[in-house]
Amino acid sequence: METSIIKIGNSRGLRLNKSILEKYNINERVEIILEKDRIILKPIDNPRRNWETAFQKMHTENDDQLLVNDVFDNETFEEWK
Repeated sequence: METSIIKIGNSRGLRLNKSILEKYNINERVEIILEKDRIILKPIDNPRRNWETAFQKMHTENDDQLLVNDVFDNETFEEWK
């Protein structure tokens, strides 16, 4: 596939068509990897997006309790001194 370099203000850029953006799940940002004679564009995945909202919902619904008791409840740390 061939594409043209376009002028964007004082810079230049590439225009990617919608099908490429969808196929490779490219949204707002990409990582640019420079390797020898290649430029690689890698989509930046944000797997933790919306975690804060999910944690707030869990707290509101009282669903944020520990599943395993704290392992240090009955420990004395005298031997660690």
